[in-house]
Amino acid sequence: MTLTPYLFEELEQDRIINVASVPQLSPFRYPGGKTWLVPYIRQWLKSLPYKVDHFIDPFCGGGIISLTVAFEQLANQVTMVEMDDQVAAVWKTILYGDGEWLANEISKFELNSQTAVELLSKRFLLVREKALQTIVKNRVNRGGILAAGAGMIKNGENGKGIASRWYPETLKRRILDINTIKERINFIEGDGIEIIKKTVYAAKTAFFIDPPYTVAGKRAGSRLYTFSEVDHNELFRIASNLNGDFLMSYDDTQEIRNLAKACDFEVANVAMKNTHHAKMTELLISRNLDWVFSKSKN
Repeated sequence: MTLTPYLFEELEQDRIINVASVPQLSPFRYPGGKTWLVPYIRQWLKSLPYKVDHFIDPFCGGGIISLTVAFEQLANQVTMVEMDDQVAAVWKTILYGDGEWLANEISKFELNSQTAVELLSKRFLLVREKALQTIVKNRVNRGGILAAGAGMIKNGENGKGIASRWYPETLKRRILDINTIKERINFIEGDGIEIIKKTVYAAKTAFFIDPPYTVAGKRAGSRLYTFSEVDHNELFRIASNLNGDFLMSYDDTQEIRNLAKACDFEVANVAMKNTHHAKMTELLISRNLDWVFSKSKN
């Protein structure tokens, strides 16, 4: 699959991106996924005075941003980092030799309540078997949530029940497409903050930093992600020392605005819709947001 690189887009912050217009590249349906942010990522990377040599996504999750950068060749090399061993199993399987096996297993898997429960109850699996288990779990759990305690879909869409989010041929195609550009992508199972620390001084490097975030007083992050605790103070401190450029994406809260202000970073609100289709705003943070309107340091 070859994507034609997009021309520089003029974006309006209060215009909600139609995600149907963005190429769907990831095999995951991911809570907090960033498909809507893809046009902004293109604009950011194309605004830089150099072609990015290394793009690092230290909290990659479903990987839509990294995959877009790799497919559209917005950077020479992409590194995806993820701590969740379930998600990591999928990326390791696709990128390191068993992508075709996974695609074929998904295609022939006969999904129903019995087969899903049987597969999800298995333990001590090979990495590629865990990858299959993870994809099925992601597709049959409500909201695509992989964290412990998540429940399966019951009614689903159009009365399809547990299979309402199961599109095996689409998933197969996406995996095989990724397989064709896997030489552009490196995957690391580990701590995203530690990876950033190791590349603080790297030149012509761009970081997309989108950590799981739990708003003060709420515990949504622990319900959505297996690893939801991140030292945000430390993350901002490290970002302030990066030689390369970076873009952060966060829920818009006063806590995060205060951290950005302390580091003299610029912030900008952009419009989005949540999983319930309610209009919200996300906070973009960087040293320089000249390519986004109405930036501030407040």
